[in-house]
Amino acid sequence: MPTSTTRASSALPIRLRGVGRRFGERPVLSALDLDVTAGEIIAIVGPSGCGKSTLLRQVGGLDQPDAGTVDIDDSPTRPTDQRCAIAFQEPRLLPWRTLRQNVELGLPKGERGGKPDKAAGRARITELLDLVGLGSSAGLRPRQVSGGMAQRTSLARALARAPKVLLLDEPFGALDALTRLRMHDLLLDIHRAEPTTVLLVTHDVDEALYLADRIVVLADLSQQKPAGAPGAADPIAGGAAHADTAGGAPSIQRIVTVPGVRPRDRDDPALAELRLQLLADLGVHRVHAGNSITSMLTASAATNTPDPSPAATRTGHTGTTTAPAPTDHRTAPDSTETNR
Repeated sequence: MPTSTTRASSALPIRLRGVGRRFGERPVLSALDLDVTAGEIIAIVGPSGCGKSTLLRQVGGLDQPDAGTVDIDDSPTRPTDQRCAIAFQEPRLLPWRTLRQNVELGLPKGERGGKPDKAAGRARITELLDLVGLGSSAGLRPRQVSGGMAQRTSLARALARAPKVLLLDEPFGALDALTRLRMHDLLLDIHRAEPTTVLLVTHDVDEALYLADRIVVLADLSQQKPAGAPGAADPIAGGAAHADTAGGAPSIQRIVTVPGVRPRDRDDPALAELRLQLLADLGVHRVHAGNSITSMLTASAATNTPDPSPAATRTGHTGTTTAPAPTDHRTAPDSTETNR
């Protein structure tokens, strides 16, 4: 696949402090503290309704927090912040436009309209279409291409303005398993060629482990006890220190640093261990035989009761479990609950 020349990094850091958001009486985000390094890829996972997409909207300026601050490069985010670009699960292409014309919509207004910038705009579109492998398909319309090609067009459109922060809201969730794996590698190719800071919302734990430098696990606030209440969990390293927004515990349940250098070996035993722990965080304690991992956490993991399986080992008070590495999980179906 053709690739563009690597550009000087334009990625910017992100800082969130005490961010909270509620809809009516329902808290969605609470006391969320997070620092994202320029150029880092952060995956955001969590149960349905925990505020993953809401968090993206705070960073992109599509919504405003009820409490706390969101800064990009030490300056507050602005409504529809032009330093950010976003791609959704659906490509959202205009059906009457060609792929090239859809990508053109992502260009800054000066490049779309002004006469001096027309040549630069055309060159930029050609570069991006080549980057995502669609140079020969630029004249086709969305109805004439596959779902994967449409999603690649959506990524190219998001990159057209050379964003400092790229927000991806389950961008590969609607694709078949094999296309999704190819899109993972494409995203890493894009990240090398077009350095930017990436926040990726996903329901796929394997996707998060393969792509991200760190994984942020958000908690379902409706299931948490207020901070300081009997039985409430202690704050976890990397999470927030505040709890004033919703009167409850912080949104961040855990932050996991993924070992290894991208692109990673999908069969790495260390990733298999993390996969088990992350699935446990999401409330998934069993995977049926026939999936990639045939023995996992049992419900007793949460209560620290003895595990009847000799293959599993338990670690301390956290209730996490490790298991032998899977034989192959390249195309294993996702076990977590889909959510937005």
